[in-house]
Amino acid sequence: MSILKFENVSKSFGEGTAREEVLKDIDLEVREGEFLVLLGFSGTGKTTLINLMAGLEQPTNGTVTFKDKPVEGPGPERGVIFQNYSLMPWLTVTGNVRLAVDTVFMKLSSKEKAEKVAHYVKMVGLSHAATRRPAELSGGMRQRVNVARALAMDPEMLLLDEPLSALDALTRANLADEIEQIWLRDKKTCVLITNDVDEALILADRIIALNPDGTLGEEFAVTIPRPRDRGEMNHDEGFKALRAKVTNYLMDVGIAAKVEETRGLPEVTPIHGLPAAQKKATEGMVENRFLDFSQLHKVYPTPKGPLTVVEDFDLKMNRGEFISLIGHSGCGKSTVLTMAAGLNDISKGAIKLDGRAVEGADPERAVVFQSPSLFPWLSAKENVAVGVDRVYPRASQAERQEVVEYYLERVGLADAMDRPAHSLSNGMKQRVGIARAFALSPKLLLLDEPFGMLDSLTRWELQEVLMEVWSRTKVTAICVTHDVDEAILLADRVVMMTNGPQATIGKIVNVDLPRPRTRKALLEHPDYYLYREQVLNFLEEYEHGATPAPKAAAKSRQEAA
Repeated sequence: MSILKFENVSKSFGEGTAREEVLKDIDLEVREGEFLVLLGFSGTGKTTLINLMAGLEQPTNGTVTFKDKPVEGPGPERGVIFQNYSLMPWLTVTGNVRLAVDTVFMKLSSKEKAEKVAHYVKMVGLSHAATRRPAELSGGMRQRVNVARALAMDPEMLLLDEPLSALDALTRANLADEIEQIWLRDKKTCVLITNDVDEALILADRIIALNPDGTLGEEFAVTIPRPRDRGEMNHDEGFKALRAKVTNYLMDVGIAAKVEETRGLPEVTPIHGLPAAQKKATEGMVENRFLDFSQLHKVYPTPKGPLTVVEDFDLKMNRGEFISLIGHSGCGKSTVLTMAAGLNDISKGAIKLDGRAVEGADPERAVVFQSPSLFPWLSAKENVAVGVDRVYPRASQAERQEVVEYYLERVGLADAMDRPAHSLSNGMKQRVGIARAFALSPKLLLLDEPFGMLDSLTRWELQEVLMEVWSRTKVTAICVTHDVDEAILLADRVVMMTNGPQATIGKIVNVDLPRPRTRKALLEHPDYYLYREQVLNFLEEYEHGATPAPKAAAKSRQEAA
């Protein structure tokens, strides 16, 4: 039996030539008691769709009904949890939840209201923090308050608009599990908007993809038995097959075609000696231990004494190797990367690149940060040229321009080279950042969660871009990430760090998968899920602050060497 229905619904914004059609001809029935997940790229109209369900928007054409009655505005029978927490900063956890209860259950006694609030605060695991205000809570705890507040209104239907996307990977996974447990207990009808395939597979009875043109795409039934354990699902053939099917569909409908080649690189050499066009010119460079981290420490002074953030980090990389550095938030991954970049002083130990100690920043070590830090008033081409002009002083203006345009073309920006940075989407800005880094022809490429601010489907696209460009240059690279699939896709080795403080290398996994790599090919490789399980097991082991046993830590250092 359907509880909510869309009939021939379209939604557009603006008038005349400025009119933009976001959703087209949507026919959809949400079944009572089901967990439905709407999955798609950014800009496919997911949030508009859920706003129509919530009554926050009205359709341009067609009808939206709840229990056969037109949806004409918000109502307590449809509880909404947004991506942003929207909590009252002056109220405690209890006070924020009580606000919702007071609004919906005005006839209850004060005691009954207090009991209801306490029940839902306990349900989301916040009884110990009931008297804290939002500023005293982590992001995950604030979102738990949001969930408790929506549940306390006792809605017949729960609408979740990317409620976990602003959280780190571990908190996101834990809260998704809690939402599943709450749904299993109450069997409320749930609709979740997300861009995360694994999240969809953990939670959904049914997944519907949204196409980039604003239409509904393919529908996938999820028949994996509940409750769904992430570790066990890694061995479930049905999960693997469905994960590959959903992923392939989204990539086919959402990721642009490969870039056509129209440019080649001129034979010019940058100031630090690494060539842009001729591999033979790299002869004479160190091959083994090209990058050498030796007993690296980072210590910060604090009022309570020295705080060791990174301790005895030992790692040797050969030239052309790609390493992923992974671990929980606060484990020192970015600290190691910024020391390698010369942006953060080394407290003890040393880093050598091509036989020379790393001292200070240098364009031979290019960095791509989570935010690309472009000059907003310059075009994409001009932003890349800023570094190229410095690094290729002996090249002609035409040759330098060719380098700039070659890499912008490689990252799919051939038609947007002259657009100012402020007019580019976040994904396009990060493409410029990647092009700028490769255009420097660095000896070492350092990537600090380069796709962390992007939705997961845009990340897939840029991972493919990164792999395609890297396969041409084979530059030695380190990528800091918290994404297990990203780590395996990119790396020759996945280096896992223990929790901080005093973080060190806990385990190293050699990824023996064929290159060039694509996400589709990896999902079909028989060994892929074995590598995935090793990394997930390590992260699960250190989830609650475990520290490595002395023998295990010593073994990891030997592997790194």
